Amino acid sequence: MLTRWRRYQVRNVSGRRRALSKLAALAAAMLPLARPTASFAAVADSQLQASRGRRITDMLGTNGWAGSASDLAMWREMGLTWGRDSVGPGQPDSPRDPMRVDRTGVQYNSELPPVVIRNNRNGVRSLLLLAYTPKWNASVPGDSKSAPIDVDAWKRYVDAVVRKYAAPPYNLRHFQIWNEAAGKLSGGQVQASFWHGPHFNEDRKLSRPYERAMQDYVERIHLPAARIIRSYGAYVVYGGWPDQGGLDNFRRWLEYRSPLYDERMLDQVDYIDTHYLPVHELDPLYEQYVKHGPARGIWQTEIGDTYMKDPHYLPRYFFEFAAWALDREWNDPNKYVSMIYHWDGYEPFRLTHRGPPARTYNVSGQSLVVLRRTVAGSLQRFPAPLAFGGDTSGTAVLSDSDIVIQVSAATGWRSVTATGVKPPAARTATVEMIDGLTGARSDGENIALTWKDATLNVRFKVPSEVNGPLAKPPRHLAYIVVRRAA
Repeated sequence: MLTRWRRYQVRNVSGRRRALSKLAALAAAMLPLARPTASFAAVADSQLQASRGRRITDMLGTNGWAGSASDLAMWREMGLTWGRDSVGPGQPDSPRDPMRVDRTGVQYNSELPPVVIRNNRNGVRSLLLLAYTPKWNASVPGDSKSAPIDVDAWKRYVDAVVRKYAAPPYNLRHFQIWNEAAGKLSGGQVQASFWHGPHFNEDRKLSRPYERAMQDYVERIHLPAARIIRSYGAYVVYGGWPDQGGLDNFRRWLEYRSPLYDERMLDQVDYIDTHYLPVHELDPLYEQYVKHGPARGIWQTEIGDTYMKDPHYLPRYFFEFAAWALDREWNDPNKYVSMIYHWDGYEPFRLTHRGPPARTYNVSGQSLVVLRRTVAGSLQRFPAPLAFGGDTSGTAVLSDSDIVIQVSAATGWRSVTATGVKPPAARTATVEMIDGLTGARSDGENIALTWKDATLNVRFKVPSEVNGPLAKPPRHLAYIVVRRAA
């Protein structure tokens, strides 16, 4: 069902997303991390010590579920450790229906309990989306994206889901409330795609604003559901603020105090959640709500989609996200998570093509395999500033004792220098360049490492046939990996 709803949304916002994807590609230029002189291995400061053990796979998730053992094997190869999908159908036809919360997927056509059990056994964490309104209870007649007339019916559904799946054998701890509820949006949309009120019309030109959109969402959906979730000792994931909703508007409603409950929505949010934002736009949310609380972390439960037409989008996003998180007290594996929309399909930019005859990786999926293999260790902040030669940008992390620098560069000989990094004592180091999309290793004559005192310098040759999109100035995405000799 989530897939069907997303298709409906994409029809309405695809032009906006295409424009935003161009901006996102520009905004994704990665900044060097400035840090004092340090050893090639760990840097002994309190934030770094707290982040030991974090891995790139902690933050990788997707929408949908793996449906078979072979699907799970591909998830492991890509490093996916989170899934997200719907739960229901609740009471679909009348308040006299038995409450059912054992189904998931498009039109609730799959059994959910075995999915959660299979996920648990394979190290995949499950996020259940609590939504939407049965049509018999919809305040806009027949519209499941509108507020419930009877809020108690909504509360019964939420309670049934959380009571079942927070308990053994499922033991889930994260539940999401609704999806992309908002009021008037940028781009001329007067009502959000998944939250409708009075004066909504399927013909967007005939719709008028839903004036009480967020007040109704806070009081009729979020606060009642959040109280139930927390009563079972579970965590509240916000319902995914849409990218076209504006962060100033998001902060306004997070801090809105309901006169009915005498409580802010923020008081009942554990994980701030947005959709389709570049990493740097998460900074104000971190500074205001996570750095000193009250929220536990920042998620994006939808990223990607048509942005993945740029094959560099996903590996750059997650590498930057990891470097960003390491600089922001990544002391909990669940603190920073992003989920790709969608992991399978027939479009060539999805992670996999579902077949027939058999499921195969698309370029975006293969790029995650390369990322997971290249940045496989325990992550730490890279403790020195980077300086790049012309027409090159990038950032770096430490993966176990390896230095991994992700670079985006034009063709030809390029260079990167790190000042303030001591070479390994009594050992030699090796260097290699790995194609960011295919994992192919460059020939040894195309990369050279020199290390003088505390200055590391790597020269590398970018091939004439770069792996970036043809519609942009040609760029190549690669990893420069400096390793200790065995």
